[in-house]
Amino acid sequence: MNPITSEPLDRGLFPLDDWGLVESRFEPELQGRMESLFTVGNGYLGMRGNLDEGRDGVTYGTFINGFHETWPIRHPEEAFGFARVGQTIVNVVDAKVIRLYVDDQPFVLSEVEVLHHTRRLDFRDGVLIREAVWRTPTGKVITVRTRRMIPLTERHLAVVEYEVESDADASLLISSQLVNRQDGVDEEGTARSLDDESFDPRKAETLENRVLQPKLKVRDGGRILLGYRTTNSELGLVCGVDHRIETENDWDEAHQLEDDIAKQIYRVRAKAGQPVRIVKTVAYHTSDDVSIRELRDRCNRTLDRIGRLRLDELYEAQHAWLEEFWRCSDVEIEGQPGIQQAVRWNLFQVAQATARTDGEGIAAKGVSGDGYGGHYFWDAEIYVLPFLTYTLPQVARNALRFRQKMLEPARHRAAELNQRGALFPWRTINGLESSAYYAAGTAQYHIDADITYALMQYVRATGDLDFLARGAIDILVETARLWADLGFWRSNGSPRFHIHGVTGPDEYTTVVNDNLYTNVMARANLRAAAQAVSALEDRDPEAYDRMRQRLDLDPDELVDWVAAADAMHIPYDERLGIHPQDAQFLDKELWDLENTPDLKRPLLMHYHPLVIYRFQVLKQADVVLASFLHGQDFTQQQKRNNFEYYDALTTGDSSLSAVVQSIIAAEVGYQTLASHYFLSALYVDLADLHGNTADGIHVASTGGVWSALAMGFGGMRDHGGDITFDPRLPADWRSLTFRVTLHGTRVRVRLTADTIRFEVEHGDKAELAVRGEYVEVTAGNPVSVALDDQGPVLHGTPSTRDLLGGRRADGSVITASIPTISNGDRNEAD
Repeated sequence: MNPITSEPLDRGLFPLDDWGLVESRFEPELQGRMESLFTVGNGYLGMRGNLDEGRDGVTYGTFINGFHETWPIRHPEEAFGFARVGQTIVNVVDAKVIRLYVDDQPFVLSEVEVLHHTRRLDFRDGVLIREAVWRTPTGKVITVRTRRMIPLTERHLAVVEYEVESDADASLLISSQLVNRQDGVDEEGTARSLDDESFDPRKAETLENRVLQPKLKVRDGGRILLGYRTTNSELGLVCGVDHRIETENDWDEAHQLEDDIAKQIYRVRAKAGQPVRIVKTVAYHTSDDVSIRELRDRCNRTLDRIGRLRLDELYEAQHAWLEEFWRCSDVEIEGQPGIQQAVRWNLFQVAQATARTDGEGIAAKGVSGDGYGGHYFWDAEIYVLPFLTYTLPQVARNALRFRQKMLEPARHRAAELNQRGALFPWRTINGLESSAYYAAGTAQYHIDADITYALMQYVRATGDLDFLARGAIDILVETARLWADLGFWRSNGSPRFHIHGVTGPDEYTTVVNDNLYTNVMARANLRAAAQAVSALEDRDPEAYDRMRQRLDLDPDELVDWVAAADAMHIPYDERLGIHPQDAQFLDKELWDLENTPDLKRPLLMHYHPLVIYRFQVLKQADVVLASFLHGQDFTQQQKRNNFEYYDALTTGDSSLSAVVQSIIAAEVGYQTLASHYFLSALYVDLADLHGNTADGIHVASTGGVWSALAMGFGGMRDHGGDITFDPRLPADWRSLTFRVTLHGTRVRVRLTADTIRFEVEHGDKAELAVRGEYVEVTAGNPVSVALDDQGPVLHGTPSTRDLLGGRRADGSVITASIPTISNGDRNEAD
């Protein structure tokens, strides 16, 4: 995917709005994308933006973080240590459905005469509001207004409001439903189609057997509860709903209660101008270790408690939570209203994906869809955790606690691969490796170092040393043990420490020796572990002794870790002046991306992995990522050389890539290109740039947008706890303002073309540096630093053409090509 150069949204469909995403009309062919964009969620529970009537949809979904089914992975060719159990997020009971019939005619948006339709997702209130006006065949004008909210203050709750008003007397039937969509039941009880869809490895697996086994169905007045247990993973779920009708019209009610569908039906004799309002209060509770009866009781308690509140209290609490969220995390771009709206949408998505994870993981799609099976990846630590660490540190702490809970299965996984220490899974829900393709999955050992990077970034930014002392230090120790055991010493003039047989973040190059990203991150992991253990011994001897006994730690291990880190082999090619991605990467021929047609993108969907592996071509630029995360280990010239070389080879097939390319492009001087990559990251979902937004929001990219703003254009870096700034404000931006929280002090940073200004908004003081100049900012005493420029300015875009004709270390000439076959069959490139 090439970087975009202008805002890609249809502003007729998505009008400008500083604090909301607005859909101005109904577009049937865009509903898959709209369902994701208009999701409401809180990190535990998410409801896709399906129309309330449960019609005209693509993927009807309600998802609970971590609630999954397992299934046996069947390998055509077996080998020891392969992942055995797949995990897929479950589409839980859909409680948002409310169907409307007027004089027996169903309200189906694509079939009726629509006079007006709009939806707005409000970023300050966290509410999805919809209004539709339609005309019946007899000429009656019906107005439907709805509100949907999943409170960020209430983990298990959702609220759905549905209001109908007719301009003439009418017979209304309103059917509020709970539907088990996972097992294919709709209103008519018809099973969903299990037809295989077109190949796309990014999609979730289809579970063909029944997943949710009915265990409970109860109706008590306007309250309905349905309970299930998953067939294989044996997780329990109960969904409970309270109904309330508010109207001055005459009405009566009926009910239907079955294993997979329940209905509360209201028949209303509506008078002209007399509205009918239905309020659904929904509670979801899940568990892996309590009975369905206990989950039923928990749902009842939640509904009873909420029933004693005024509905407005829930909305007020939601507004207050978001007011504090924006106070800590808002980013303001003066004079760029389109970008401003898109930035806030992205940051709001991070809140919806993380706020109430409460010790669970952050899924790649959050709770907005079933893409990637609902799995957790390393993306969360590298792209989402920085935003949380510097703006919502408590949420970051909860996410790291999740990794701490996964430590024991990570130890077992390391042992299964004949290693000491712990190896965290590349993709998982329950802590077990779920990637059936080890070359691009389990071999990504860098996941260990990514987790420790995020952990130490959090500890240094917050000063939360207690978190380490209470057990998080175990992660550092066990990952350091893994690296010390996985790597090996080799002497050839001088002893070097090597790591072989791994895959870096770039999944287009697998199972290689001395992957640059892995070695750089492992080196930092080893050093951080040694430093943290030594610091704990000095600061808290009792906690240190408990840790030593708990982990059977020999102090000599620290010596080995430091020695391995100091001798870590970091590949470097003197002739090209770059860091090779791995030991053999530069021996391959270049893939000619400039002449690869768009219909062959992304490569992973058109070429066998072995074809891709034989070329210098990247899904994402992991050398560039390493030079961002550990920029202190690279010179400015090396960063530029690396960026120019690898940017020319990067396809952008990964939604993670544009963020980092933007950050380093800004740092080395490609400022126009940095802006273009930023727009590619900013609109990856809003404009569906990867063609798969219907599967859910790319949560890592939404978190990365903040990094691109604060660390790319804002020039912020945190290397070892030292916070520095070297800004790169885009030439067409008047100012950029963002917040950073350091050791409990929130600092407002405002960047213009000639100054950067720091002001304490909350707390006491913060210590910073701007281009080598020390700055201490205290409460009530803002500090401004003059800027002579916004860094170097380079023009153009790196291309494979720039690399052709150069020579490798062995003297061979660098060439580029596209894999083709002579008979013009499906892999022919032109």
